[in-house]
Amino acid sequence: MANRSLGQFYPVQSPLHSLDPRAKICCVALLAVGLFLIYSIAGFLVVAAAVGVLVVVSRIPVRIFLRLLRPVAFIVALTVFFQVLFSREGATLLEWGFVEVHAGGVRLGLLLALRILLLVSVAGLLTATTAPVALADGIEDLLSPLKRVRFPAHEVAMMMTIALRFIPTLDEEARKITAAQAARGADFGEGGPMRRVRALVPILVPLTVGAFRRADDLAEAMESRGYKGGEGRTRYRELRFRIRDAVALVVAILILAAGVLV
Repeated sequence: MANRSLGQFYPVQSPLHSLDPRAKICCVALLAVGLFLIYSIAGFLVVAAAVGVLVVVSRIPVRIFLRLLRPVAFIVALTVFFQVLFSREGATLLEWGFVEVHAGGVRLGLLLALRILLLVSVAGLLTATTAPVALADGIEDLLSPLKRVRFPAHEVAMMMTIALRFIPTLDEEARKITAAQAARGADFGEGGPMRRVRALVPILVPLTVGAFRRADDLAEAMESRGYKGGEGRTRYRELRFRIRDAVALVVAILILAAGVLV
């Protein structure tokens, strides 16, 4: 339980878990698109406060939910670093040799960092509160109108769900490979940038080989069970859109409107 990561389902009983997956997917899509319409730190803080309330409602422990943000911590730090160093907008806050820090760069770095963290947070809430099968069914239902133009809605939904499902699996495998290489004397924390990049090769090569092996095993398992795509498939549980799902959509729109207006 302590090593949860993005894409992994957290099985508890909560109001968010009981929502229709289609409603949750639409809410996440609205918030994800709306985050690119917000240009103020106050607006992002409003959305962040709403996400915090949703985390409490979902009954997912905060320390476990924060682990979802750990994989993007480096990307966020790198984004802020480049914005602070290379942006020349606004008043000069610090000048040291050729290094200049401007107020506009700091503000833009914070905006981008908050946007990335909130995008990962809402996506993490979706995958942590929705079972993989329900998520695949929801995506397929939302894409079903495209079947009229022969769009493979079922296959696309299945690929997206499998990709999300394998994120924690690959993360766990990378940890095992790193621990095994460290036990053999590999050092990943010393030396310059190029040396650190070269030190990642003993991790990336077996991780890539293992990913292809898992993909082959999964394809063979699906074929051996007679999987032929979405044609003629039935569902054990039918999705039903209820009043609480409509309320969830209204709440997502209100959160987005508050963030944009603020």
